[in-house]
Amino acid sequence: MKTVLPVTQSFRWISETQQPFLIAGPCSAETFEQLEGTAWALTKLNVNLIRAGIWKPRTRPNSFEGVGEIGLEWIKEIQQKTKIPFIIEVANPRHVESALKHNISHFWIGARTTANPFAVQEIADSLKGTQTNILVKNPINPDLALWIGALERLNNANITNLAACHRGFSFYGKSPFRNPPHWEIPLELRRQLPTLPLLCDPSHICGNTTLIKEIAQQSLDLGFNGLMIETHLNPQNALSDSHQQITPLELKNLLNSLIFKHSDSQDDLYKRQLDNLRIQIDELDDNLLEIIAKRMQIVKHIGLLKAENQVQYFQFERYKELLESRLVAGEKLNLSSEFTTRLLQLLHLEAIQEQAKNE
Repeated sequence: MKTVLPVTQSFRWISETQQPFLIAGPCSAETFEQLEGTAWALTKLNVNLIRAGIWKPRTRPNSFEGVGEIGLEWIKEIQQKTKIPFIIEVANPRHVESALKHNISHFWIGARTTANPFAVQEIADSLKGTQTNILVKNPINPDLALWIGALERLNNANITNLAACHRGFSFYGKSPFRNPPHWEIPLELRRQLPTLPLLCDPSHICGNTTLIKEIAQQSLDLGFNGLMIETHLNPQNALSDSHQQITPLELKNLLNSLIFKHSDSQDDLYKRQLDNLRIQIDELDDNLLEIIAKRMQIVKHIGLLKAENQVQYFQFERYKELLESRLVAGEKLNLSSEFTTRLLQLLHLEAIQEQAKNE
């Protein structure tokens, strides 16, 4: 079922000549002085919204879980002084009610909450009839349907100022990222909901400051509409997520280092060259699909042969031999081992499913 959501004005990247929509601020509001100092520093950087966690959904107890409602008082006062609105995370109707009483109208729904349809529905019901702007982060696991479902629940409550935020996905194993980006998922969200603004949260994807620039640039190159970056006056002493926060000065340097590219070019020579290369790509893709189709025909014959002889359709030694030999061949063709592995896994999974039809 395809959903069409309205274009959000408040989160939309206005033009290609301007910087993208920027949300910055500390992971958590810790003290009034910390929050006010960060806010004034960010006023010099054309920040659109200041983020601050009031209630922190921590993985384990006995860690800093936010200052609670006193932080809303801080935000109300600082908003009036700086004239920059704040955005906070809400996870239940009580959060929403308290925030609205303190003149806060920009909210984000966190990854843990997005994964819970009951919680999202309760928040949607509590926001019905309000003029609020909602940023929905992707769920913890790479589940596009859950992400879209959260947006649908809010939209069904007549909340039209919506945007999505990509913060990566949980991963068990070794990775340079805290939450690997899996870019194919937010890009599929963009394909299904092309009018929905899409922001990137490099801080949570990276989990460290060394990779933030790389991820921020990559998201802009992929057409994301903006960034959410955790910024703290003194990250080393932050009460939460200290390893992924940068200072306002570091944020300024980061923004100055990013390259803001055009979505297209009107140069005639560029267009002719691009059209010619795309024609070649189209021809190769046609050939590639024909080859894959021929491969699947052979797979079907193998499946029938195994079925007739009562042989298991998955044979580990064959799969291991295939993967190892193709990796060597791919390396000689300058293909990354990661790409070759993923491609072969996809082909082999399809082959197994095809052979299983003979059971």
